Amino acid sequence: MGNRHSRSSSPEFGLACRRFSKAELKDLHLLFVSLASQSRSNREFISASVFQAYYGIHGSLGSRLFDLVSCSRKDQRIYYEDLVMAKAVYEKGSPDEVENFIYKLVDLLGDGQVQRTEAEAVVLSTLETVLGPKEAVLGAGLPESSVQGFVNSAEFSACADGEPYISVAAFRKWCNLVPSLRKFLSGLLMQPSIDIHGRQVPELRCPENIQCVLRREFAWHLCGVLPQTEAQEWVLLYHSSVHGLSFNTFLSKLMSSGGPSILVIKDQDGNIFGGCASQSWERHHDFYGDLKCFLFSLQPRCAIYRATGANNNLLWCAAGYTSESIPNGIGFGGQKNHFGIFLPASLDRGYGFPSVTYGNPCLSEKSSFQVDCIECWRLVSETQEQKIPAATGGTILERFKEDRNMLNMVGIADASAQ
Repeated sequence: MGNRHSRSSSPEFGLACRRFSKAELKDLHLLFVSLASQSRSNREFISASVFQAYYGIHGSLGSRLFDLVSCSRKDQRIYYEDLVMAKAVYEKGSPDEVENFIYKLVDLLGDGQVQRTEAEAVVLSTLETVLGPKEAVLGAGLPESSVQGFVNSAEFSACADGEPYISVAAFRKWCNLVPSLRKFLSGLLMQPSIDIHGRQVPELRCPENIQCVLRREFAWHLCGVLPQTEAQEWVLLYHSSVHGLSFNTFLSKLMSSGGPSILVIKDQDGNIFGGCASQSWERHHDFYGDLKCFLFSLQPRCAIYRATGANNNLLWCAAGYTSESIPNGIGFGGQKNHFGIFLPASLDRGYGFPSVTYGNPCLSEKSSFQVDCIECWRLVSETQEQKIPAATGGTILERFKEDRNMLNMVGIADASAQ
């Protein structure tokens, strides 16, 4: 008790309180009283079990968060002052304060360094919370390669004892490449909700008989740079194993839906990568798009590469052109014939190079790769009134519209109508 009273009169506690409005402090006190009552502590402190149950953080990450908020005291208690001071830094602090707090959070052993084993444990705890404990069982619902994919995007330095670790600077770069993890870790002390940034996993709508490349943990990863309205429901529009490697079919599926979409490519070496088109796919003889587009990799490393603003070569979509200077196909970034990603009309082979458009490396192991599978997903916005048909078809009218759009793509719709 003496420690608690000394903290309540400390300058640090007074400064922490000033970061909140009177209404926020009142709500914070009500939250503390509620959790302390559940802890059966005569409203004096919050126990570890009640704290972790309320915030719903699973695994070693939940234990580490409790330790940080309680200042690692052996009494295993969180007092009101502890909660206020932690949330003042975590939710009201400067970007550097928040980054330092998150780094300490990921440092599960508290030795000042984030080792690879700690990063793996944090990723697993995160996925257990986001996907649910039953779907985040390694070797069952969750492949080991998925966990390693997130960790592989971090840069590790060699330590004297041989255990690689992530420096503070490298940790910040990791957070930029995996923004969903950064959002999740920066929102752990917020009121639990599936709408919290970093916890959203869209519903993936696709026929049950299709084994999709895009898994739920990958979708969560991509939501790190998407608005909440586009992180609710995704509909599979095209799958190469169902529709075949037909460029006409591929484009008609993309064109008929309109709006933002996700292109996922798996090559025959097992690499998984792709791009997000924030606008509808349309026939152009030059680049188009906006800075909301991005590239990504999913295997063997999970990373997102956002538009840098270096140029406007964001999206490419050409069909029916006979000039060699206008390659038919779809692509992202780079330059003509030197794209960040490019799928020619044959769809059986693709090309990819580092690009200043997105600041991406070569997303496949080779600049020229053999395609194993192609998927395209429509990001359904909450404001949309029309539902997009799944990959298996649609009504006759919908298929007519698809064919009509395809004719427009190749520039012969008007001629066929005459």
